[in-house]
Amino acid sequence: MKLNIPHKYRWLKKVLIWVVAFVVLLQVAYFVFDYYETKQIMKELAKQPEVKKPDPVMLFNIPIESFNVVPGKIRSGQNLSDILSKQGVSMAKIDEISKKSILTFDVRKMKINNPYYFFMNKKDVTKAEYFIYEINPVDYVVYQLKDSLRIYKEKKPIETLNKSASGVITSSLWNALEAQALDYNLALSLNEIYQWSIDFYGLQKGDKFRVVYEENFVYGKSIGIGRIFAAQFVHANEDFYAFLFTQNNEDSYFDDKGKSLKKAFLKAPLVFNRISSTFSASRFHPVLKIYRPHFGVDYAAPTGTPVVSIGDGTVIAKAYQAAGGGNYLKIKHNSVYTTSYMHLSKYGAGIANGVRVKQGQVIGYVGATGLASGPHLDFRVFFNGSPMDPLKVKSEPGLPVMEMNMKTYTTHADSLKTKLDAIKFL
Repeated sequence: MKLNIPHKYRWLKKVLIWVVAFVVLLQVAYFVFDYYETKQIMKELAKQPEVKKPDPVMLFNIPIESFNVVPGKIRSGQNLSDILSKQGVSMAKIDEISKKSILTFDVRKMKINNPYYFFMNKKDVTKAEYFIYEINPVDYVVYQLKDSLRIYKEKKPIETLNKSASGVITSSLWNALEAQALDYNLALSLNEIYQWSIDFYGLQKGDKFRVVYEENFVYGKSIGIGRIFAAQFVHANEDFYAFLFTQNNEDSYFDDKGKSLKKAFLKAPLVFNRISSTFSASRFHPVLKIYRPHFGVDYAAPTGTPVVSIGDGTVIAKAYQAAGGGNYLKIKHNSVYTTSYMHLSKYGAGIANGVRVKQGQVIGYVGATGLASGPHLDFRVFFNGSPMDPLKVKSEPGLPVMEMNMKTYTTHADSLKTKLDAIKFL
C-alpha cells in the first residue's frame, strides 16, 4: 500500500533523508578515522624499544636469585665429609656423594685454599641445594644435592687476549717483569723457549727483551700465559729470536734463519778409546781402594786428547782439586743442565770463569791430574743440580724449517719481526 503524504509535509521527507545520509556518513567517517588512528598508534608503539626482562644473574651456570650463596675455602685437614656435614647434609647423602663422585672427581684430591660454594635455599636456609668445588681457576665440579643426586664437571669461559711486553734487565728478568706488573709465568715461558741458548741466571745488566704473546682471562682475572708467538732477547749484545711455527702438525720455535731453538748435546766430549768406568752409586776407587759413588763416566784416552764442550754454555768453575778432580771445569748450559770435565792436563785457549763457550769448542785436554790412576776424562752431567748418567742424557735436536716450508716461514717470521720491532724497550 502506498503511503500518501500530504503535500505540506513532503519537505520533512527530504530532511529525514538528508539526516539519515549525514548520520551514515558520520558513522563511516568515525570508523575510517578510528582505523587509521589505531594503525598510527600501533606504528608508534612498534617504534618504542621492547622492555625486556633482565637476564638472571648466573654463577656456575646456576641462577642465584633463588639462593643464598655461601662461599668458603678448603682448610688444612678438612675433607668433603667435614664441609658437607656442617651445612646439614646427611651422612647417607655424603656417603652417596663419595661413591658416585669417583668417576667425575676424586674428592680426596681437594686442595687446601681452593674455593667452594654452597647454594642454600632462600625459603629454607638450612637446606643446601648445590655444592660447587673449584678444581682450578677454570674447572669446577657441581654437586646437585637434591633427592636425585647429580654430579658433573664444567669449565668457566676463557677469554684470550693478544699482548706484548718488553724490558731491560737491571738485576734479573723477574725484577724486570715485576717492575711492569707482568706475569712471572712469562719468565718461565721464555726460559723454556731459550733454555738451549741463554742461561737466564747469567743475564747481564743491559740485556733486553721484547715478546708477543697471549694471556688467558676468566671473568677479567688473568689465569696465566698462553702461547708466545714471537720473542727477541738481546743477551751479551747478541740477538736471539724465537718465532712460533707449525711444521708437521707440531708447534716449534725457530730463529730468524729457520733453525730450531732446541739443540742437541754432543754424545761425548772427546774422541775416546774406551769407557773405563761408568755411572755408579758404589764403585771401587782405583787409587783410594774403597767403594764410593762415582757419578760420572770415565773416558780413557791418551794425554793431550782435546776435550770439547758438549753444548753452548758459560764456564762457571775453573779450578784445581788436589784430592779429587785435579784440573777441572764446570759449564752451565742452561737453567737445567750443567756439565763438568775433570783430570785435565791443561785448559783450552781463552778458557776462564764467565767465558761463553760454543758447542764443540776445545775447552781442555785429557790428563791424569788429581786422584787418577792414568790419563782419562771424568765427565759428569747434572740435571737441576742432581747428577745423572751422561750415557742416558736424551737430547734430540729439533729439525730446522724444511726447505718446502721456508718461503712460508720467512713471510711468517718477517711479519712477527715487524711486530717485535714496533715494541719499544721499557
